[in-house]
Amino acid sequence: MIPKRRRTLRPRFHMSPRLPPVMIIDSHCHAGKGDGLTGPWDTNANLDKYLRRASTAGIGRTVLLPAFHSNYSEANRRLAAIVARDRNRFYGYAMVHAERDAGRIATMVREAVEGYGFCGIKVHRHDARITREICEVARAYTLPVLYDVMGESSVIELLAGEYPDVDFIIPHLGSFADDWRAHMAVIDQLVRHANIYTDSSGVRRFDFLVEAIRRAGPRKVLYGTDGPWLHPALELEKIHLLGLSQNDEQLVLAGNFLRLTSRVRRAPSSVASFPAAPLYRPAAADPWIATKLS
Repeated sequence: MIPKRRRTLRPRFHMSPRLPPVMIIDSHCHAGKGDGLTGPWDTNANLDKYLRRASTAGIGRTVLLPAFHSNYSEANRRLAAIVARDRNRFYGYAMVHAERDAGRIATMVREAVEGYGFCGIKVHRHDARITREICEVARAYTLPVLYDVMGESSVIELLAGEYPDVDFIIPHLGSFADDWRAHMAVIDQLVRHANIYTDSSGVRRFDFLVEAIRRAGPRKVLYGTDGPWLHPALELEKIHLLGLSQNDEQLVLAGNFLRLTSRVRRAPSSVASFPAAPLYRPAAADPWIATKLS
């Protein structure tokens, strides 16, 4: 009798073998407790599950950011304690509130950089719009600024033009809320502005990541997860599926972050002083657009 041919089970998709990268750095992960109860983002960013998952995925280092908090000086201090537990594993970014912390951004960042060894600033549009004060302090220390614009991509044009010597990382390709218009705008800004970067965290429509790499190049995209809530291995697989060369993939997974943070000054250049309350508060709408008077 002719033996029956054994049925071979094929994977649903083919994973090509790849050499392990030199290093994988997750450039966007939250850690520590917030003091709110609005949602996970301001309640508790516990790292226990994240660290197990990241270790399994081969992620060797992680950039930690505080959870939302009513006092970022306190949140940064607590984050510093987490970073200090393993300085070979963690980097830290100082988080600031553009309005509530106005007039003392330089003091907060000095403590974070000189005291805690942090290497970046995190700003979120949910708190307030970014200000010149933050940009000036970032310039003085040569710090990258991770600014979540929440889809408000037009401000990137102003940041790129006014502060060409400050590197801005726009996470989620401009929108965690899956706003394709913001993605398209940010991709264009990545191409046109040398100091604008993005990270891959939470970008669900994969072809926008493909387009960002194709048009702006692998030097403009950083791997990030927005952990601990998004699975680091799942976010990492998106980078692998881009099909980059080993050198280009290494830029995305670690090289770009290391380059952007390699110039951090521990002793800053001079910083302009700013009042505790901004002298100019921007209008809620464009003042040049005519509105109907009631």
